[in-house]
Amino acid sequence: MRASSQAALDAATERWEASLREAGARGRELGSQLFEVADTLTGSGSLRRALTDPARPGEDKAQLVTALFGGKVADEVVDLVAGMVRSRWSQDEDLGHALEDLALISVLASAQEAGRLLEVEEQLFRVERLLAAERELRSTMWRTEIDAGRRADLLDSLIASRAHEETRVIVRRLVMVPRAGSLTSALRRVGEIAAARRQRLVANVTAAAPLTQAQEARLAQILTRAYGSEVQVNVGIDPQVLGGMRVQVGAEVIDGTMITRLQDVRRRFTG
Repeated sequence: MRASSQAALDAATERWEASLREAGARGRELGSQLFEVADTLTGSGSLRRALTDPARPGEDKAQLVTALFGGKVADEVVDLVAGMVRSRWSQDEDLGHALEDLALISVLASAQEAGRLLEVEEQLFRVERLLAAERELRSTMWRTEIDAGRRADLLDSLIASRAHEETRVIVRRLVMVPRAGSLTSALRRVGEIAAARRQRLVANVTAAAPLTQAQEARLAQILTRAYGSEVQVNVGIDPQVLGGMRVQVGAEVIDGTMITRLQDVRRRFTG
């Protein structure tokens, strides 16, 4: 998002966090309602433009929100959206994307209230690794000629017995309403949002073989010192790395795998 949209989202997030603390276990329900509002905006370009028109008074836009959604979603959701449309948005699509982000945050807040946010974060990581490991499944998730609902049902059937409801809601939403980038990158991003709620960074580690608990703990300590913040280590296995490990924290990648070193030697040798 550009600066004005990001500022609007940051302000809305701060206000919404206070509402989520009061809502407690209702966070998932509020998240579902925010998804519905986002879907309404996605389906109507004229409505998005009306709600983000900088020439239109903010109060007029807020009244339009109340007229459209009052009595259909919770009062907290109406108040949130009414406040958001008073802000300035760089592009009309940004409002819907911001609502999508706040909906995901709401579902994660519900998991946090229930004391299972860490488990949801770990489950999202396992779904990401499942997609990374199963090429055919990953390809199916990309096939837009297959109905999105069928694709979501397929992935849900694979995780339903092992995943919390919050995990299933998030995964289904990411399949049904894809954003820019891959499903795996979207899962990684939501995992990072979950970690941020627990005031931790996420280190996604790819290694040739499983790490012991002592090795994971040692790696977490090293990364915590390096970044000055507690780091959650998620380990995925990929025999093709041949040795060493690849560590990604946000956009930063530390690649010490054997395959990378071999590729580097080959590049130097061939000039």
